[in-house]
Amino acid sequence: MEKEEERGHILGVAYPTQGHISPIHQLCKRLLSKGIKTTLTLTTFAHTSISPNPPHGSVSLATFSDGFDHGGISAAESIHHYLRRFQTVGSQTLAQVIRQHQSSDHPITCVVYDAFLPWCLDVAKDFGLVAAPFFTQTCAVNYIYYLAYQEKLELPIDGLTFLEPQDLPSFLSVPGSYPAYHEMVLNQFSNLGKANFVLVNVFEKLEVKETELLSRVCPLLTVGPTLPSLYLDKRIKTDENYDLMLFDPKGVESCKDWLNERPKGSVVYVAFGSLAELCNAQMEELAWALSKFSFIWVVRDSEETKLPSGFAESLVKDKALVVKWSPQLEVLSNRAIGCFLTHCGWNSTMEAVSLGVPMVAMPQWTDQPTNAKYVEDVWKVGICVKADEENGIVKREEIEFCIKEVMEGERSRGVKENAKKWRDLAVEALAEGGTSDVNIDTLVSACL
Repeated sequence: MEKEEERGHILGVAYPTQGHISPIHQLCKRLLSKGIKTTLTLTTFAHTSISPNPPHGSVSLATFSDGFDHGGISAAESIHHYLRRFQTVGSQTLAQVIRQHQSSDHPITCVVYDAFLPWCLDVAKDFGLVAAPFFTQTCAVNYIYYLAYQEKLELPIDGLTFLEPQDLPSFLSVPGSYPAYHEMVLNQFSNLGKANFVLVNVFEKLEVKETELLSRVCPLLTVGPTLPSLYLDKRIKTDENYDLMLFDPKGVESCKDWLNERPKGSVVYVAFGSLAELCNAQMEELAWALSKFSFIWVVRDSEETKLPSGFAESLVKDKALVVKWSPQLEVLSNRAIGCFLTHCGWNSTMEAVSLGVPMVAMPQWTDQPTNAKYVEDVWKVGICVKADEENGIVKREEIEFCIKEVMEGERSRGVKENAKKWRDLAVEALAEGGTSDVNIDTLVSACL
């Protein structure tokens, strides 16, 4: 029999935000299920923030430093300063993690790192290891960023001619916005030519043309969707949830109990992720639009004061639930959910696509306008709201119309049928012999 120490060891390296930790952790679970030792490396601050602790027998955890062990990015004077220090300190401490394993029974043979941390590739190659960036956005978005990095981005984009200026990621459609983040998304491609593989959190049938375009410039492997196996192929019996949370999850049972009392397809689920911030006027328009429906709305502490006075307490209390956090996968998979009003962050969009939930898209920034375009016009699983041209606010009448159209309007049947189709294809991708499953096997084989 092959000795366990000869099976290889993959080290995952996460960018320390929830939306990046969860996908790479799920990928690590898939790799572990293939019989290869897998360790996920988190920043010290992220590791100390995890709640609850991961279950026994799960992916091993290691820590390295971003230079801000007692506060993370919030302790830095700017995102630019944070990224610079992260590169300097992170390179040194990641090398220490690899070095610590060199003399063990399980030396690292491959580094899979978040593409936001391109310097991890240089560290891996210093040790002669297989290395692969993991992109947590779509092939379309990554290809657009690649063209921008190469200074070759022009509209119409060959192969993606349906994209208009407003459909591009906000860093490109609004030049000069968030310059540090703009630098970060373009720097993902700074040393891509040295990577053994490039991993993307999609499944191939979702982006056939886009996969082909990106494959022309890098050794691409589509390995998504990175949801817990329970919600997809059910091949990993212990993989029931995301596990590593940077906050204390509360309200799980209240959401489930409330939803279980509602009729099938009757509830609107509303969530805008952990970063998007709506202005007071937009929150008010959204609140009054939602008051016409039965809904669950995730409103973070920082957004709560923007709600109309008495909204959650009295105006909609009998038919709605306003919470600070929700178990999103459990909510989206509940039979009571009729549509998902979302900012179209890629994790949320992928969850909805994989679970067959129709969407009302209300994008805010980064890759979200591009994702929203695909939701409405390519995958045809939802409708994108239209903002007022004068002030950029989406009016309550527009929100109400889009929700009704998705749940019961003329386009409802087609949207629901398409949602079911993509759900089935997502499951198929990760089933034994599916495209993503085969691609994950390809990565594993290279690491043995």
